[in-house]
Amino acid sequence: MIFQFRQLIAFVKKEFYHIFRDGRTLLILFGIPVMDVILFGFALTNEVKNAEIAVIDYSRDQYSIEITNKIMSSKYFSSIQYFNKYDDIGTSFKNGSAQIAVIFPEGFANKLDHENKADIQIIADASNINTAIMLTNYTTSIINDYQTEINSSVPMLIQPKVRMIYNPELRSVFVFIPGVMALVLMIVSAMLTSITLAREKELGTMELLMITPLRPITIIIGKVLPYLVLSVINSGIIIGMGMYVFNMPMNGNIFVLLAESTLYAITSLSLGILISTKAETQQTAMFVSLIGLMLPTILLTGFIFPVESLPEILQYVSAAIPATWFIEIIKSIMIKGLGIEYFWKPTLVLIGMTIFFIMLSLKNYKSRM
Repeated sequence: MIFQFRQLIAFVKKEFYHIFRDGRTLLILFGIPVMDVILFGFALTNEVKNAEIAVIDYSRDQYSIEITNKIMSSKYFSSIQYFNKYDDIGTSFKNGSAQIAVIFPEGFANKLDHENKADIQIIADASNINTAIMLTNYTTSIINDYQTEINSSVPMLIQPKVRMIYNPELRSVFVFIPGVMALVLMIVSAMLTSITLAREKELGTMELLMITPLRPITIIIGKVLPYLVLSVINSGIIIGMGMYVFNMPMNGNIFVLLAESTLYAITSLSLGILISTKAETQQTAMFVSLIGLMLPTILLTGFIFPVESLPEILQYVSAAIPATWFIEIIKSIMIKGLGIEYFWKPTLVLIGMTIFFIMLSLKNYKSRM
């Protein structure tokens, strides 16, 4: 009995040694739980901070100025833009320089002083539902707090009139479709490509292909081209289902959207190739793809949690994820109906990422050869 117990202890010690010797196992055991706790505990929150607000003040009186100052003194807003024309608000929403706007009508103070009530119009960009709801709630709460302060002398009623544009019904499909499209294309393009190329290395067939008359670039293109075609087909399926099953609008040019989807798929493919140049086995390629691509795409791109609410360092991480820019492009085309002049920057970022990933992959490939 004692001998068997000692054997058990020895066997358990060996297993512990095997676990602690394997870095990937340790990362799964301790790294992922710690990372998840940090992300969900400190970084990921539905609370929106550092938002940008636009103001049109036709009244320019004491009340409107005090309300504006009270809004800007809160932690939820970081900058303010003053406009003179109503059309300027639409432009600021299109280029993303503001997420919410407050409009004070003419004679705002006169109505409060003589009629004891007045309206304030609040307009929010509802292409991102969570952000729009939060910001309108914050703004309404600030106005109500100010109303409570001035009611200490004479009762006055300030009524916020809220209007949501781009998604007036606040339908969740407007968030669901762009996020799922970015995630699916990332999985099909990046993860499957990295696993396929890693499998060739693991089985030794990549070396056999290298001694054939085919050039290395021809081999790589031949390996990834089917996944590019499948990604484009997936894009069409998701767009079609979004439009005809979930009544997702297509306010922009569908061919531009397909072109941008193809660009994003190429970016994801180049990222998959980069992963495969470092991964020695399929298991490693899958692990890196799941942890390094899938989770950040879900958590750090604005798919679920607003990017503005992330700590500054994670906002930089978010900017390094291709899906962040692609989701912005999808919303600009499908929901806002914008042209390339409004999302040329995300397009150039994706092109730059693609070139960077390909150049780095070639460097790693030459070093390996």
